This record gives sequence, structure tokens and C-alpha cells, in this order.
Amino acid sequence: MTDFDVRPITEEERRSTFDLLRRALHSLPVTDDLWARIGESWPAAHKFGAFEGGNPIGIVSSYDTEIAVPGGRTLPVAAVEGVGVRADRTRRGVLSAMMAAQLAGFAARGLPLAVLHASEPTIYGRFGYGSAALGKTLRVERPAARLHERVATGGDVRLLTPEEAVREIPGLYRRIGLHRPGMIGRPEQWWTISHDRQVGPDGGRLVAVHSGPDGDDGFVVYAAIDRRSFDSPDQGAALDVHDLHATGPAARAALWRYLLSVDLVSEVYARHRPVDEPLALMLTDHRHAATLAVEDDLWLRPVDVAAALAARTYRAAAPVVLAVTDRLLPANTGHYEIGPDGVRRTGAAADLALDVDTLGMLYLGHWAATTLAAAGRVDVCDAAALGRADELFTTTAAPWCGTHF
Repeated sequence: MTDFDVRPITEEERRSTFDLLRRALHSLPVTDDLWARIGESWPAAHKFGAFEGGNPIGIVSSYDTEIAVPGGRTLPVAAVEGVGVRADRTRRGVLSAMMAAQLAGFAARGLPLAVLHASEPTIYGRFGYGSAALGKTLRVERPAARLHERVATGGDVRLLTPEEAVREIPGLYRRIGLHRPGMIGRPEQWWTISHDRQVGPDGGRLVAVHSGPDGDDGFVVYAAIDRRSFDSPDQGAALDVHDLHATGPAARAALWRYLLSVDLVSEVYARHRPVDEPLALMLTDHRHAATLAVEDDLWLRPVDVAAALAARTYRAAAPVVLAVTDRLLPANTGHYEIGPDGVRRTGAAADLALDVDTLGMLYLGHWAATTLAAAGRVDVCDAAALGRADELFTTTAAPWCGTHF
């Protein structure tokens, strides 16, 4: 066993824990120059470290933002990022201790939800996180792929300079807004680390913006990957789409039209797009857009079950009583009556029983209760309640995060 303690990190430990994280993710320690540029975006706040003899052996980090939930409301949420354990100290309870401390901190601060992207999906279910939203990877063939003539596009698409991309895109993302369940806000530190370094003067990504009748209403961030070789000297480049957001279908279609019009390109790739984005149907031949994979995207953990359930809306169906079990935050364990008029704790008998990670899967509306029951994740006390739960929790648009963190 490893003798270690878990506690919040101090200001003086910011760089050493950042280096630990980079090592855990198989990267080199941060250079002085890079730390000077991004160090302020790695604050000590909301970080828990595991320490052995004063030296860091693990780190868990998060930042506070907001998330859209079904019905249009936004809730405070902890976005968990920067999780790592030193390679010689794994599988000794270090991660479990840090995650428990982090969850207790979320609960003490009154946060209703926490979210993350899972590098290894088998890890996070035991901490109450469930796969709540999926994303698909698309490959579009060029130059064969063309938008159908009836697809509405208009306005203008322009490329930004690196300086313009750093300056303008954060405000445009806020203007587009969190219009799907699962979308999250992007605080300043996200832009510094995840955006500015990639699109700024030292980055390699390009940014194009669409302008419609009311001004700028969409953007795409992408990179051109050279695929030429000695055997294929005329092979076109591949466009790798990292970020694409728009206020509506016309602006989104115009950005796709732009991507499919770039010269000397053989393929366009886009990972973690909404599973219901109809790009293939927008083409004259849908076979030129292939879905290569559908993967888990956003994982969600109810921290305050009552507050989280009460914040979203439900479709019209008779109420269902859920029995929720939460082993790490036992205050959440109990029975909840859920209906179109709201949510309340109850002493009534349960219709369905589930652990808190499965509630996280159900919460944003992607997974049906019937599907989760068939997978053995929901215990059914009243079979008629499954159909009611399906109707209550379903959403029109598939949940989607659209932000890597």
C-alpha cells in the first residue's frame, strides 16, 4: 500500500502538478515559455492532489461553468479535466481517494451536476458518472460530396487571421448559445488552453466564420493535413474539423458547403458531431458521408439529485417513482416522483430502481429507460413504468456537448 494524503493543492504546487499531469498523459514537462503563457489558466482552485512525502503523485482538476439541460435552463456544473496518477502509483487507491474528495467538494459547494470526457470509459462509472451523450465521427469524400440544391445556405464565409480568431470566436460562441442539452459554457481558461494556442499565431488551425442577415452566426475550426507521399504525390489534403457551431441549420449548412469547396482536398473528417446532424441527407449522394464511429462523448454525474431532476423539464406522461442509490454521496439515495409538473422526494414504492451513474445516463434524454432496463442497468418493479419513463425523459434534439475539455 502507498502512504499518501489527499488535499487541495497550493499556489506553489500548480506547476509541479501540471507537470505530473503531462507525464501521466505521456507528454513532456511544461517549458518555461509555455508556462508563462498558460500558467494562469491552471489555477489552484478546485484541484485536489495526492501527495507522498510532500511530492505529488496524483491530480484531479475541474473548473466551474454552466450546462444546458432539457427544457432550456442552464445549471452550474463542474467540468472535470486534468485527471492523472503517476505511473508507479496507479492501482493503489490514489484515484479513488482523489475522486471522493472532489465529489465531496462539489457537494459542499452546492453544485448539482459534474461532467467529464472519459479517456478510459471503465474508470468513471464507479464514481457515479454515466455516459449521457454520444458523438459520431464523419468522413466525407471529396470532391464527390456536394450539398443538395435544396439545402438552404446563404450569407458569406470568411477566413479569420490568427489574431482575429483569438479575439472574435469566444464572443461568437456565447452568441450562438447553449441550445442543445449537454452543451457547456467555455470560461476564459478554456479559451486560453484549448483554443488560443491552436488558432493563434503559433498554432496550425484555421478558422472560418459565417455571416448571415443578422451578423456572424457560425464558425468552424479545422486543420489541413498533408497526405502526399512518394507513392501518392497528388493525394489531396484531409481537413480535420475540430469545432463547428452555428445558430441554425442555414449557417451550419453554409459552413459545411465551405468545407466541401476547399480545393486540393480529398476527405473531410469531423469527430464528436451530434448523432442527429443530418449531413449525409444534405448531400446529393448520402453515401459520400460515412459514419466511422459513434462514441461516448459527455459523461454526467448528478451531485445533488433532487436539484438536478427538478431543473429539467419532462414530457407529458403519468409520474414515475425512481429509487436512486448513491454510494459515494448517500444523501442522494432515496425515492423521487418525477412527472410533467415537477419532482419531489417521496415515500411511495418505487416503479424503477437504478444507481446514480445510470441516472446520469438517463438525465439528458439520449438513453431510454427501456433500453437501460434491457441492458440490466434498471431494476423494474412495475413494467408499465418503463414506457412512462421513456416519454418523460426523451428530448427532441439529441444531447451533445460540442466542447472538448
